[in-house]
Amino acid sequence: MLQNRRIYLPPLSLIGPGALNDLGDELKSLPYKKALFVTDKILVKIGVAKKVIEVMKASNIEVVLFDEVQPNPTTQNVNNGLKLLQENSCDFILTLGGGSPQDCGKAIGILATNGGNIADYEGVHMTKHASLPIIAINTTAGTASEVTINYVITDEKRHIKMVMVDKNCLVSIAVNDPELMLGKPAELTAATGMDALTHAIETYVTKGAFGWSDALALEAIKLISQSLEIAVVDGKNLEARSKMAWGQFIAGQAFSNAGLGYVHSMAHQLGGMYDLPHGVANAILLPHVEQFNIPSCAHKLKKVARAMGIGVLEMSDTQGANAAISAIKALSKSVGIPSGLRELGVKEEDFVEMAKNALADVCTGGNPREVTMEDTIAIYKAAM
Repeated sequence: MLQNRRIYLPPLSLIGPGALNDLGDELKSLPYKKALFVTDKILVKIGVAKKVIEVMKASNIEVVLFDEVQPNPTTQNVNNGLKLLQENSCDFILTLGGGSPQDCGKAIGILATNGGNIADYEGVHMTKHASLPIIAINTTAGTASEVTINYVITDEKRHIKMVMVDKNCLVSIAVNDPELMLGKPAELTAATGMDALTHAIETYVTKGAFGWSDALALEAIKLISQSLEIAVVDGKNLEARSKMAWGQFIAGQAFSNAGLGYVHSMAHQLGGMYDLPHGVANAILLPHVEQFNIPSCAHKLKKVARAMGIGVLEMSDTQGANAAISAIKALSKSVGIPSGLRELGVKEEDFVEMAKNALADVCTGGNPREVTMEDTIAIYKAAM
């Protein structure tokens, strides 16, 4: 039976090689005059930001640059950006980058229209007003923040990542141009790509999964499995970059509307405690959490294995699920993800605090199998 669903998507998405140029045509019909341009110093340094500024200037839009965003954006980043936006009377926000600038831009946009502190809005649909308009230009095939109702900000004082799920943070225009992803470092490509794979797999097995999200997730798993290693080895391969852009784009739509699970709950704590790259944390945890989940979703994990190109016809559900976990580990290893958390400086003495915070994370309720404190600590230990 068809269930009642609310599906949240940006009003407009531009995707494919040359999509940035298409943005100029869209801007002609919009009333925007001045943008707070939220990005990071690396994208300014390598010239990607300049390309975007040229598109804005051609559309007679003034740009106020804010390039302070950190890899795990903080409340201070958000507050500094908001101050600059208000001082310059910007009428919209322009974001460029991966998940960090996108998330920071969303948080700034929410505070611009709702006031208060960003910690006030931790949780699900906590705001009353839609964000200031946002145009989000993505440069990595990973988080898909440009199309989701999610954003994550680090609370430096509590050393946790605050997760906001909020329909009011949806961007007005999302741009995914794989030409902007060409030549990105292999390490970044691997981490963001494994993040996208985690989104697809978690949303496929989550409690909130439904037909539409399943179809998107399986296609995303297929595309990412086919193209990630190629994109890592040959960063200028436009076909591989295009497949990755599409894979992360549809995975984002799926998880934004169906939810995630305990991989993200645990990874958020690693980011908050150690400031680790989110994609790397996800990649290391993914096979261990799904191993734990087998009793609740073996039949679905078997289909994950098939989407990753594994022949599972003669396998039982449990055998197929284990094949999926082996395939995840193999892909992760092939793109250079560290083999365990110990390599990243994670300490067992922090497991109890991280487990406590993981259990309270907004993503936990979507996990297909119930989790305890003891389970969480055991998974962290297994991932060391």
